[in-house]
Amino acid sequence: TEATSYTNPYFAQQYNGSYNVGMIRGAYHFAVPNSSSGRAQANYFVDNGGGWSGDGKTLPGALDMEYNPYGNDPCYGMNQAQMGAWIRDFHDTYHARTGRWPVIYTSTSWWNMCVGSAQSFGDTVPLWVARYADSVGSLPNGWGYHTIWQYTSSPLDQNSFNGAYDRLQALANG
Repeated sequence: TEATSYTNPYFAQQYNGSYNVGMIRGAYHFAVPNSSSGRAQANYFVDNGGGWSGDGKTLPGALDMEYNPYGNDPCYGMNQAQMGAWIRDFHDTYHARTGRWPVIYTSTSWWNMCVGSAQSFGDTVPLWVARYADSVGSLPNGWGYHTIWQYTSSPLDQNSFNGAYDRLQALANG
């Protein structure tokens, strides 16, 4: 999903298809913080397939926080405190609806610029860090380790889980 207006038309096919062949699956929400509240977007995400079930094959939903593709201000016109509060609103609503904390997908550069130390999620939230390089590098403020690393987008997004398969299963199991 994206904001409170877009759902992937192929979501059901992709989500159910991966599950049916035994893959561990997940869903993500592309945040547009200046369009509606974190609560509204978390509810839209859960209502449109972003929930979680303790079936051992479904990861908690991911909140995609990155540079604003719709304007010149990379932080959507928000200061760090406002952005941190928006993410906390999404985070708390998602947890209330699913019983799980969302995974946060972000880059170190965006997070440190737009959230900084306004909020810390590293104690509860798995980090999916985007860094297209040979190493993970420094992590966003508040995290001591990453769970997933997106290391390239060419020719398509490629990611690495930071652990053994049984740890991925544990993340899916809750």
